Amino acid sequence: MSKLKLIIKREYLAKVRNKSFIIMTFLSPILMVGMIVLIAFLTKVNDSEKRIITVLNESDFFSNSFNPNESISYIKLRNLSFEEAKDSTISMGNYGLLHISKQENLEATASQAFFYTKESPVSNVVERLETIFQNRLRQGRLQQLGVSAKDFADIDENFEIRTSTFEGEQNVKGINEIKAVIGGGFGYLIMMFIIIYGGFVMRSVIEEKTSRIIEVIISSVKPFQLMLGKIIGTSLAGITQFAIWIFSASILLFVAMLLLDIDLNALSANPMMEQNAMVNMATLPEASSNDMQVYAEEFFKIPWVLLLSSFIIYFVLGYLIYSSIYAAIGAAVDNETDTQQFIFPIILPLMLAIYVGFFSVFSNPHGPIAVGFSLFPLTSPIVMLMRLPGGLGEGGVPLWQFLTSIIFLIITFLGIVWLAAKIYRVGILMYGKKPTYRELFKWLKY
Repeated sequence: MSKLKLIIKREYLAKVRNKSFIIMTFLSPILMVGMIVLIAFLTKVNDSEKRIITVLNESDFFSNSFNPNESISYIKLRNLSFEEAKDSTISMGNYGLLHISKQENLEATASQAFFYTKESPVSNVVERLETIFQNRLRQGRLQQLGVSAKDFADIDENFEIRTSTFEGEQNVKGINEIKAVIGGGFGYLIMMFIIIYGGFVMRSVIEEKTSRIIEVIISSVKPFQLMLGKIIGTSLAGITQFAIWIFSASILLFVAMLLLDIDLNALSANPMMEQNAMVNMATLPEASSNDMQVYAEEFFKIPWVLLLSSFIIYFVLGYLIYSSIYAAIGAAVDNETDTQQFIFPIILPLMLAIYVGFFSVFSNPHGPIAVGFSLFPLTSPIVMLMRLPGGLGEGGVPLWQFLTSIIFLIITFLGIVWLAAKIYRVGILMYGKKPTYRELFKWLKY
């Protein structure tokens, strides 16, 4: 045990005293915050652009349909030919020209409408125009059936069913997706941590193997102790760096928001939301305010203690499993180039967990795919964290699934370490030969 402590201490100090480690520890938060601030600023600048559309309406069906909003304004032309309207639009530098020719009825008029731009128009502008035409066509069709304009306004009002738990707590749409994104963020951090620091373990083994220092080291300690010491020592160095990143990045982001007046909500703003807004929804601000209050209440109801403690548990167990595999690969090869044939099968479950986890948890967090991937040891550290923001027990993750996934991780860790130690013990003293999967399988029998 004392030798294991010495190996852990040696690996930890070797990592944290490395110049590149120190530089990246303090430089990475600056780069990350700078990137976030830059994206928020560019998004704000991009969203502030107001497009002007020239409208040449030769019919009587769309006289009052084009009303300006925050992103689009309209200039209505009268008594001009199409060529004159096009030249006028180009000379004024407007975004585009909407030409509505005079036809015998509303349906024909809408079908013959064209929107002209210098380049391909952006999707939100086209969809905004399409929404205007769709609403007007719907209104015209209903009027043909004897529905008045006032009746149409009543009919066209949006309806959203109110949802609530059996205890009487109000729910809002999209809260499950928000919880999945929060859990997915934690899962993504685990994936990146495993890839980055698992690679550190692998490169450390390769360096000591190629420099022949390993031959001296294993004369005093067992290969299993050496492998486990490298894994734990590197993980502690990674946790130290990660903690510094979180702390310093949070401070830098807070300062940047205060000094530069950056609104991070712009990153998640949806420019398409306004396209389906109805003119007669006078109670929209009040409803939005109530929804925001419910969202805030649901956000604080997320079991953050459970989520953070589970993040630590799944991070430690997941990292130990994958870093053991990385250590075995490092012992089996002589240089980092030879590791490429073994890296992809390791990363594949992590990538699968991210993508399949997002799709399955978003649609049905209690479906068979989500449950299966949250129990499978190689994907559970990521997928289970996507489900845990819903809590444990009724309405959330059943307790038996949570405990089963942890038990599976522990059993898998013990099995992987045992197998990796066999490969490590043989491969650490093998030189000058690129191993195949068949040879690795033979090493497991020794």
